[in-house]
Amino acid sequence: MNEIEGWIKEAKKVESPNFSKRPIEAEISLIVIHGISLPPGMYGSENIDKFFLNKLDPSEHDYFKEISNLKVSSHFLIERSGVLKQYVSIHKKAWHAGVSRFEDQEECNDFSIGIELEGTDSTKYEIDQYEKLIDLSNVLMQNYPLITKERIVGHSDISPKRKTDPGKLFDWNYFKSKI
Repeated sequence: MNEIEGWIKEAKKVESPNFSKRPIEAEISLIVIHGISLPPGMYGSENIDKFFLNKLDPSEHDYFKEISNLKVSSHFLIERSGVLKQYVSIHKKAWHAGVSRFEDQEECNDFSIGIELEGTDSTKYEIDQYEKLIDLSNVLMQNYPLITKERIVGHSDISPKRKTDPGKLFDWNYFKSKI
């Protein structure tokens, strides 16, 4: 994998309008791993793309009525099949973490890269997803040396009262042994 001007060449580019500039003093130093499926537990649709593009139709599912007005994004999504998509340039701030804190820093979106895995807290992730996540994490760590193994965390780690993803079935030991 190669990074070119904030975009990973191998990723399918699906540009989200939901981003902003990073603060000038912010240095990319954290990866946040998330889990997502829309509707919850359903895989293989274009609903995650629609969500990040503000095109989710609230009439398609009751859950969409709750979330269709949210403006969110992530830098990356790794689908169950291992397909990698990118929504926001790494140089920009994606809106994935919300109210968050890592160590003594708040507003993790300012200094992090968000990676969504298609899945739920109660479903094991696929080996293809781990392989793509390992490759992507290694590229990001090479390009952003402040990112270390210790600075790759779950959404639940930076927003523990609000979030539980990527969930207890995410295999941190396997993942971190390969990066």
